[in-house]
Amino acid sequence: MNLTQQERLNARILIVDDQPANVALLEAMLEEAGYTRVSSTMEPDKVCAMHRKAPFDLILLDLQMPGMDGFQVMEGLKASTADDDYLPVLVITAQPGHKLRALQAGAKDFISKPFDMVEVKARISNLIEVRLLHRQLARHNQYLEQVVQERTAELRESEARYRALTELATDWYWEQDGEGHFTKVSGPVLEMLGLQVDTLNDGAGTEHSDDGWNLAEREALRARIAARRPFLDMVLSRVMPGGVVRQYRVSGTPMFDASCTLIGYRGFGVEVLGSSLR
Repeated sequence: MNLTQQERLNARILIVDDQPANVALLEAMLEEAGYTRVSSTMEPDKVCAMHRKAPFDLILLDLQMPGMDGFQVMEGLKASTADDDYLPVLVITAQPGHKLRALQAGAKDFISKPFDMVEVKARISNLIEVRLLHRQLARHNQYLEQVVQERTAELRESEARYRALTELATDWYWEQDGEGHFTKVSGPVLEMLGLQVDTLNDGAGTEHSDDGWNLAEREALRARIAARRPFLDMVLSRVMPGGVVRQYRVSGTPMFDASCTLIGYRGFGVEVLGSSLR
C-alpha cells in the first residue's frame, strides 16, 4: 500500500487548544507544510461531536484545558467511536509526567511545549501516514470479506447445480460428512457398499451379506472412500439371481469448503453392462 503526497496533505486535521496563540502557531505551521484541510476549536467539549460527524485523520490535542481536559476528551472519543479501534490523537503537553499517562490513555504520540517545529512536523507527518495506511487496510479487509462472501455464494450455487445435474445423470449418488456419516443417499448405495443402517446419520453402518457383489472390488471401493481419495470409474460387478452379471462404474471425490477444509465426501455411479453367465 502506498500513499501519494496529495493524500497526505489532504488529511483532515483538528487542532484543540484553549490558547489562541498556540492555535495560530500550529495553523500557520500546517499551512506552510501544505496541509489543506485544517480545522481548530478552543472548545474541547465539542470535539467528540465534530469527530463523529466527519472523522479526523489527526487530532492535535492540548492536555491542559479548563472545564474539560485532554484526558477527558480522549475518553469521550473512545466511547463515541467504539467501532474504530484507532484513536488518531497527538497530545500537546508541557508536563513530562503527562506523557506516559497520555499514551496509556490511547494517544498515539506526544509533542512538548515549547514547540520544536521540525519535530512537530515530523511527528504529524508520521502519524498521518500511519492513520491513512490503517484506513486503507481496513477498506482492503472489507473488500476481501465481500469478495469471500461473493465467492462463497457462487460456490454454493455451483455446488447445488452440480448436485442436481449429477443426481439426474447417474443411477446412484451419495454424500458423507467429515466424520463419514451418510447425509444424502440416492439409489442402492449402502447395498453396493455392503452396509446396513437404520438412518443416514447412524454412521458407517454394519455389515450384511454380499448379495452377489464381488467382495474384493467392494473392499477396494470402501478403502478408497475411507481414505477420502478421489477416484474415477472404478468397476464393481454383481451376480444377480439367475446368473445375470451387472457391472457399474463408480466415482468419488472429497468435498472442501471455501477455506479448503475437508468437509465430506461424495460419489456417484452408473450401470454400464449386463450379461448372463449361462
